[in-house]
Amino acid sequence: MNPLSFGLTQNVCIVTGGTRGIGLEIARTLLEQGASVVVCARKQDGLDAAGSSLNGGDRLLTVQAHTARSDDVDRLFDAAMQRFGKIDTLINNVGMNLITTVVDADPALWHKIIDSNLNAAFLCSRKAGQIMRRQNRGKIVHMSSIAAHRAAPAMGVYGIAKAGIEMMTRVLAQELAPFNVQVNAIAPCMVKTGFSKAFWADPALHDHIVKTIPMGRLADPTDIVYPALFLCSEASNFVTGQTLNVDGGASAV
Repeated sequence: MNPLSFGLTQNVCIVTGGTRGIGLEIARTLLEQGASVVVCARKQDGLDAAGSSLNGGDRLLTVQAHTARSDDVDRLFDAAMQRFGKIDTLINNVGMNLITTVVDADPALWHKIIDSNLNAAFLCSRKAGQIMRRQNRGKIVHMSSIAAHRAAPAMGVYGIAKAGIEMMTRVLAQELAPFNVQVNAIAPCMVKTGFSKAFWADPALHDHIVKTIPMGRLADPTDIVYPALFLCSEASNFVTGQTLNVDGGASAV
């Protein structure tokens, strides 16, 4: 058990894309904190592996769902409510990128990136917001990126989607504030996961990226976990509509 306590015992948290990388580590730490966790992903084999790794017992529910499909999102939230009776937190972690320029992007590729990052967050936030509005409490945490703030080669469509996430964060924060629901986002720099391996596995590209980060390294998944848990906790009850840059100082220079 980690000595840092975020007071999340008895909380019910949905983590989309929680079978690997940042999502998996957030789910693991939430369970360590005593929360009940619902993890979803598109592929059952990934869910099976995550379930074995997390070993959450009765406090873990895994649901196969494509979060860019409204029927799947309804099924995900229905399963969570049936199992746990409430939803305290939604962490919209699902996302993907395919290397392309915007001008040369195939429309199907554009839609795939926008679906995974932006439309999925909308559908899940819409469902969570309706439930949390009735509960008169809740937290929604979006995973953005510093790619939302500045153009970067091969990150254009992804950055556009994440910029949409940050505007949606502000809009939802305004809509849900009267119902005691806080909505915030986290914008990491490059995190050393399988998602970004195409970039950091190349030594020259890795060194180039690290030079843009004052702290002199890429982020690890655990660097993102604890800011996320802060935004899930009562410590953030007067924080809403914000994007927290977790980037080793990259956005400051």
